[in-house]
Order: sequence, then C-alpha cells, then structure tokens
Amino acid sequence: MSKLKRGKYEDLLEPLQEELVGMARWVAASGQRIVVVFEGRDTAGKGGAIQAVSEKLNPRQCRTVALSRPSEREAGEWYFQRYVEHLPAAAEIVLFDRSWYNRAGVEKVMGYCTPAQVEAFLAQVVAFEKMLVDDGVMLFKYWLACDQKQQEERFAERLDDPLKRWKLSPIDIAARAKYADYTSAREAMLAATHNEIAPWTLVDFNDQRRGRLTLIRDLLDRLPDTAVDVPPIDLAPLTGPLQKEHFGVIQPIPPFPVD
Repeated sequence: MSKLKRGKYEDLLEPLQEELVGMARWVAASGQRIVVVFEGRDTAGKGGAIQAVSEKLNPRQCRTVALSRPSEREAGEWYFQRYVEHLPAAAEIVLFDRSWYNRAGVEKVMGYCTPAQVEAFLAQVVAFEKMLVDDGVMLFKYWLACDQKQQEERFAERLDDPLKRWKLSPIDIAARAKYADYTSAREAMLAATHNEIAPWTLVDFNDQRRGRLTLIRDLLDRLPDTAVDVPPIDLAPLTGPLQKEHFGVIQPIPPFPVD
C-alpha cells in the first residue's frame, strides 16, 4: 500500500478534527473524563498522533502528559503515584505520551527495574485501570506499531534534520539493537493487560499519516453519540469606525520581510 500524500492526508484529517472538536464539546457538557494512552517503539509516531488529536482542541481542556525519568523521590513512591496526579478532572481529556507502561517496556528492556518490579506492575496495572474505569474514566490504550526498517529510516531522518535531532536520546541509540527484546516485552505486556475492561488497540504506523487517521477514526467510533448543539453567538456589527492598533512611544519592530 502506497504512503498517503500530504494533501490527501490533510483533506481527510480536517473532518476528523471537526468531529474531535464536537467530541470535546460533549466532554465539557457531560463532565466526562477521557484518558488516551499512546505507546509504541521509538519513532513510531506518538508525538505526531497526539498533535493530530489535540491541535484543534482547547489546551485548557485537552492536555498532553509526557513525563521524564522519575526523580529520586518519585522513585521511592508507589509506582503509579506520579501518574495519578495527571489524571483528568471532570470535562478534561488527557493524552499520555508514554505512560505507566514504561515499566513493562523501556524500563524492563534497558534494565532500569528488576524482574520482580515488572512482575508486580503487570499484576497491579489491571486492578489500577479497573479502578479508573469503574470510577467513570473512559480509558483508551493504543499501541503504535512500526517495522524495524521503518524505525531505522526514521532514526536516520532525525539524525539528518536539525529540527528533529533533539528527539534522538542516548537511550534511543542504546535501544536500537534491542528491537527483538522490545517485541518480547510488548507481547508479554499485551498478554497480561489486554482485557474487556481496558483493551489494547494496535494501529499500523508504518505510514504515520494513515496511522493517525485510523487511530482518530477508531477513537471517535468508540465514543457514544457526542452531538451537542453549538450555542448561538450573536456577533452584531460594532458601531463607529474600526480602530488601528496604537504602538505608543515604543519603536515597533518592522514587519518581517517576505520577498
């Protein structure tokens, strides 16, 4: 299957983003709480997918959580504790760019935790997510899948692009040789944590644009009817002449040249 061209992708994305805006209006009106977990290998496309979901939404309502490595104090807490504080309140949407599943993925593969800690996590996470769902949180878990060939091409692209090079971390480089180990860790994680209460959805992200469209369509289709009437706004014409901005005594910066 050929990769989706940018123009076609943007044409298909726009109506989906209109639906997402409507969904956010429903979340605000109903007081619903939504959590979307984005997991996947390095370079799979988590950031781009999250941007496609969130870029037209109110950032006060929809926020992204991308936590760095735990501090010394956080490392001594209950494992889920630092994630709990980022969960949504009523009428909020939270998108996790990686999540508590770090313990079953990168921490396991790179040796940042013990096998006993991984085993404890896999035993506890099902109960943790059941508590969220039982309390009314709508939880969606997506794994963004990409082949090793695609991953290597994206690593090379990041290395060559000064605007993307910041995405390459020492951990990313060290993890390149562990593709098979990540596969084994993912399969163990899915086997232990895929269930009717909080199922996983795997999305092919070898073509990132097609993957974003697929993920958004699936997310919207799994929500109830989110139709909420748009409140009317009467933008009556102003009386009197329109005014120009006044710069005062400060020397304004000249307009940016475009020729």
